[in-house]
Amino acid sequence: MATRHGQGDSHSRERFLQAALTVLLKQGVSGLTVRSVAEAAGTSTIGVYTRFGGRNGVLDALYERTFEMLHEEFRAVPPVSGDPAAGILALARAYRRFALDSPARYAFMFEQSVPGFDPDPDLRAFAQRSSFDLLVDRVAPVTPPGRDPNVTGYLIWTTMHGLVSVELTHRARNPPPKWFIETTDDAYDEVFGSGIRAMINGLDLELA
Repeated sequence: MATRHGQGDSHSRERFLQAALTVLLKQGVSGLTVRSVAEAAGTSTIGVYTRFGGRNGVLDALYERTFEMLHEEFRAVPPVSGDPAAGILALARAYRRFALDSPARYAFMFEQSVPGFDPDPDLRAFAQRSSFDLLVDRVAPVTPPGRDPNVTGYLIWTTMHGLVSVELTHRARNPPPKWFIETTDDAYDEVFGSGIRAMINGLDLELA
């Protein structure tokens, strides 16, 4: 994923980004303050303001970094030779693993979970599209002529996103009695796979 900043950025930027990511993973979104990032980076708040201009500057940079991480997660999933449906499902499972690895990171990326922060619109479009394009690239060869691969990819992404979001919600609290499925890792994984396969089949993709 090509970043929007130049190659001449100093090591201080990376140090602050690693510090912000550490705070997010350990303390959750509520811990993302200028002071906490500065402390994790071993510097003063002045250093954060100098480098990023303030809290929103740090959060914008962190937002971009988290999508770079998702992009790399997707890139590490090779197509499945002779079985495009399995290749799409593998990408979807990578998305689920990414979310389960850090629900706080996932919430930061896809929910307005930090009060007073909304990513720069151009940055949000750039970051999300960079990852989404890898899914579109995976479905484009099997999308029937005359249909938009972007729509195909969007339908698959919203399916996997919805399934993951509901799973995270119920993992974070006690599920209500008589829930639709067993709240076990295996049950969640099976339902996720079934949901993605159902969407793939429903889209009538050219899988043969």
